[in-house]
Amino acid sequence: MTLNNAVSGVLIDQVALSVEELARACDVEAEWVARHVRAGVLGGDIDASALDRLQFGSADLVRARRLLSLESVFDANEDIAALVLDLGDEIHRLRARLRVLGAD
Repeated sequence: MTLNNAVSGVLIDQVALSVEELARACDVEAEWVARHVRAGVLGGDIDASALDRLQFGSADLVRARRLLSLESVFDANEDIAALVLDLGDEIHRLRARLRVLGAD
């Protein structure tokens, strides 16, 4: 059996998104992204002083969508949503370390 429906594209890890593109991908205003960058919730170690030059990768997109989901689905304010997101990331890291150590 031969597959003729090959999918081609560019991995998002190799593409950097601007503030506007990240906002569009999350269906929010660019100010939402900028506000979370200034708060240190999005962008990691990105310098928020130059918002027009910021670039985001796939991890930022996933984090932004999770943050938006927490804010909208659970009606959480920005601080609570950021805290829940950080705690979830920490739990994920700790579980990964436990798997490496052989303790499931």
